[in-house]
Amino acid sequence: LTPRERVNYFTRVRIRKPECAAQAAMRWGSGNFAAAKLSVISKAKSEEFYAEHKARPFNGELVEFMTSGPVVMMCLVGENAVLKNREIMGATDPKKEAPGTIRAKHGDSMGENACHGSDSVASAERELAIFFDRHELVNM
Repeated sequence: LTPRERVNYFTRVRIRKPECAAQAAMRWGSGNFAAAKLSVISKAKSEEFYAEHKARPFNGELVEFMTSGPVVMMCLVGENAVLKNREIMGATDPKKEAPGTIRAKHGDSMGENACHGSDSVASAERELAIFFDRHELVNM
């Protein structure tokens, strides 16, 4: 892109205003969105997020992968949201998952398996605190 094209390309904003957001059922299989954002995760945030895997041999590769480009982070709320989200995502190994799950469709390997989902409410609370400020969470 030329500098002028770049300015035009990168200056678009779309916001669903309150009345539109309230009318649109912003649903995604396992519940309502409480927050979503596109971001590049810093190495420090990735290391904090994956602290439980620090001693494992794949940790360095995982942190490197997670910081290699933009990610979409979401907070989903609803009845049994953790379980429902994990069903939609599928197993950690995309090759062992049923067709139609996110990981079966988009995952390449165990390490690059397309998505992360909290394994418990306690994990979700810890993980959300790493990536979202309390004021960014709605519908909660």
